[in-house]
Order: sequence, then structure tokens, then C-alpha cells
Amino acid sequence: MSAVTPVLPQEIILAEPRGFCAGVDRAIEIVDRALQKFGRPIYVRHEIVHNTYVVNDLKERGAIFIEELDDVPPGATLVFSAHGVSQAIQKEAERRGFRIFDATCPLVTKVHVEVAKLHKEGYEFIMIGHKGHPEVEGTMGQLDSGIHLVEGVEDVARVQPSQTELLAVVTQTTLSVDDAAEIAAAVKARFPNVREPKQQDICYATQNRQDAVKVMSGQVDIVIVVGSPTSSNSNRLREVAKKLGTESYMVDSAEELQAEWFEGRQRVGLTAGASAPEILVKAVIDRIKALGAVSVRKMDGIEETVKFPLPKGLRMDV
Repeated sequence: MSAVTPVLPQEIILAEPRGFCAGVDRAIEIVDRALQKFGRPIYVRHEIVHNTYVVNDLKERGAIFIEELDDVPPGATLVFSAHGVSQAIQKEAERRGFRIFDATCPLVTKVHVEVAKLHKEGYEFIMIGHKGHPEVEGTMGQLDSGIHLVEGVEDVARVQPSQTELLAVVTQTTLSVDDAAEIAAAVKARFPNVREPKQQDICYATQNRQDAVKVMSGQVDIVIVVGSPTSSNSNRLREVAKKLGTESYMVDSAEELQAEWFEGRQRVGLTAGASAPEILVKAVIDRIKALGAVSVRKMDGIEETVKFPLPKGLRMDV
């Protein structure tokens, strides 16, 4: 008897959009420009974005990533990561006299501004998000108290605000759109008068990438997400595909791909989280081609044209 020839991948379908969003582009460019203008080292509080390749590349060029302000020498240039920081860290960094550039994504800043504005009006907040994520810590750190974190529907029943007349809900920007909607519905059911954001807090890029995976999942046998384990939005992409019944894996680099994943699977869907650069996607395509894929097809999808301005002091026209 002759051995059965395994079915190998034939086609790679690329999600559109995928990869870098405007907030990530801006954050990386802020560190780039700061290195060009002020020289190395530039200190960055927390990983500028959650991607191993990006962080290692910037390290090689002179960025030093820290968590504690005590690790930043006097007079140094400090960049806040795209995830945002608490008021306490902002004020302490200013007190220490660092040259500060804030790379917080403007869509996260929008949430911070909303929290500050409504707090002045007497509101308490329910925040939908993941405990320990730097964006959540930054948003909750906009106030000394009065923000209650819920990670799932079951947490909503345990929330005990001091009053329910002035209550607003805010959301981490990189959550699963469907999960956040389910939790928000539970909040609304318990607190019917809760104030919801005028526009949902989940960012356009997170929404677009999840929508693309939903469309793609029905057309492929397996989904590969390029993203680092710490990346919230990348993890959500893998979960979206899995919930739709499509086998899915997340890889930090092409080296993590395993040949057995592709046995018997002819169509491979490929996407990347908002913090994953296209160079990693290209390396993954090359690796899957080496396993047998012969064609690459890009899906139709939304073309993103959003661009956020750089801070003063780093713009070329200033």
C-alpha cells in the first residue's frame, strides 16, 4: 500500500484590514522622532505597543523600556506608551522634570477626557475591561475612586456603586466587540439609567479587524493571527475565529508555525493584530508557502485612512 499524501495548504487569504492601526503608527513614530531629535537613550514607560518585534527593534535603536519612574534618570526624555497612564504617573513624571511625550492613543485619551468630564458632573463609572491591562490601569487611574471594573457578565451583579442616578459605562478599546456588547447589555439590565458612550469606546481598528475575521472565517479552514501574547486585540482576533468554529492560532513570528496545523487544510486565513508589523505577516506568508501554499489572495475590506497628529515638539513642521 502506498502512503496517503497529506493535503497541504493551497491558498492564503489575507484579511483586510490587518496590522498596524493609526494609534500604533503614531506611537512608534513618536519614539522614532524622539530618538532622531534627542539621541539615545529615550525612556519609554511600558512597552510602547504590545509587540515583541517592535519593542526589540526600538531597543536596538536606543529605547529603554521601564515600568517605574525611579528607573528614569533626571533630565531624560520619557515617552508614555500607547495604552495611556494614570494621573498619578503623569503628575509624578512632570514633578521630576522629564521631557515628556505622550504616545497614548487618541482614542484612549478620548475615554480619559470623558471620564474626567463626567466625574465633574458627579458620575461614577463601570469599566468593561481586563484587570491588569495597562490601558485599564491608565483609565481607572484617571480618578482616585468611583470606577468599578467588570471583566464579564457575572461581575456586573457584584458591582456596588454608591449611587445609581449618575452612572456611566466606559470600555477598554481593544475588547471583543461581541463580548463587550454582552456585558454592556447586562449593565443596562441592572442599571437601566446608565449613561452609555455617544460612540462606543472600542476603537475603529479593533472593530474593523474583528469584522474582517468574521467574514474570512467562513471561507477558510484555519486562521492564523500574527500578534504577541500580551496584545489584547490580537488575542481577541483568535477568539473571534474560534467562536465561529474555525481552528485558529496566534503566533509572534513565523518560527512558531507548526506544519501539522496545516495538514488537511487547504485554505489558510491570515490576519494581524493592530500592533503587529507587516514584515511579520510577510514572513508568515513565506513559511506557509514553503509548506505548499501556491497563491495569496487579499480579501475586500475597509480601507483605513485615519491618521493622528504627532505631539508638538516632534512634528517636522514645528
